Amino acid sequence: MPSIRAAFIHSDRIERYHYPPDAPFKTERAGQTKAILSSMGYYTGGGRTEVAPHEATNEQLRLFHTEEYLATLQRVSRGEFEPADLFLGLGGDDCPVFRDLFAYASLAAGGTLTGTRLILEENYNIVFNPSGGFHHAEAEKAGGFCYINDVVLGCRVLADNGRRVFCLDLDAHHGNGTQAAFYDDPRVFTASLHESGSTLYPWSGDVREIGEGDGKGFNLNMPFPAGTDDEVYYAAFRNVVPPLIGAFSPDIVVLEIGMDILSVDPLTHLGMTNNAIADILPLVQQFCKPILVLGGGGYSPDDTARGWALSWCILNRIELEEDLYMGLGGVFLGSSEWNAGLRDPHFYVRGDQKEAITTEVSGVVEYVKRTIFPVHGI
Repeated sequence: MPSIRAAFIHSDRIERYHYPPDAPFKTERAGQTKAILSSMGYYTGGGRTEVAPHEATNEQLRLFHTEEYLATLQRVSRGEFEPADLFLGLGGDDCPVFRDLFAYASLAAGGTLTGTRLILEENYNIVFNPSGGFHHAEAEKAGGFCYINDVVLGCRVLADNGRRVFCLDLDAHHGNGTQAAFYDDPRVFTASLHESGSTLYPWSGDVREIGEGDGKGFNLNMPFPAGTDDEVYYAAFRNVVPPLIGAFSPDIVVLEIGMDILSVDPLTHLGMTNNAIADILPLVQQFCKPILVLGGGGYSPDDTARGWALSWCILNRIELEEDLYMGLGGVFLGSSEWNAGLRDPHFYVRGDQKEAITTEVSGVVEYVKRTIFPVHGI
């Protein structure tokens, strides 16, 4: 496996921006992640470095968003809100209007574009922008705390530079904006593993949404029922995603690791721990492709920051002392005590609920194998 050259995209400047105090989305999570890693000695050194994001220019933002929409974002950021802006998703509880809106969104998107440059031009193979992952924004509409879709912008830059992109979205919410942008584009394989749209915003991401035109078979949705635990999630991921990555043979993986999959998240209904993400990261890294990692959702800030810190360590192949004895607590002894490390204690659903969840997820896996696998010769 090649040596790691990793960048954590962050700066003091991005820490100045905040959503309104009553908004569930907390920009502070990125700084919290840095603080955890710094306190443990895992932030920089050994091939790891911090790189400051640049602010995305209007020209870069127009790779996906319209000039009119961007002008509206700038206007409302000046306090000039109009009732018609509500039709663009602006001004509601999930996309509040505030002074720093455009400045923060542009800088967060610029962080993802900084990451693409580091991969394309400077041979970084791990880049993490915890302030990225705004996968709900559409070309002319905001949604789900997302104003500018940095995921689309990053994937589009990579694809326009001749790279095959596997965009893997593990956020609890379906990446509807990203899906729409590449639904007929085979250069970017979009894969979203998320809580079912029958129980969670944005109420989309059915397994039958597999792309159209030239992109048919290049869009994967795996909806999971409420209560899904690490065990079911890992098994479904292992059976579907690595074979598709291998068959698609991307040049780069864009990976969104929203920590709203956690059972403690107040806005979602899944039953997972941060081990779910940590345990599947090696399945992605085994292909030895550069990975652009983005943050995304996560509405329990402390747990989100700890999960992201754990993911950074796994991606950088840092051996955590707690990994040597985690199994003795959470799994075999049934202990629910957290050992004060980065990993959550394990928790597994049992009984009739586990059987019902397993049956439903097995049906999703079989549908994917029947409809998408043949497109890729699997």
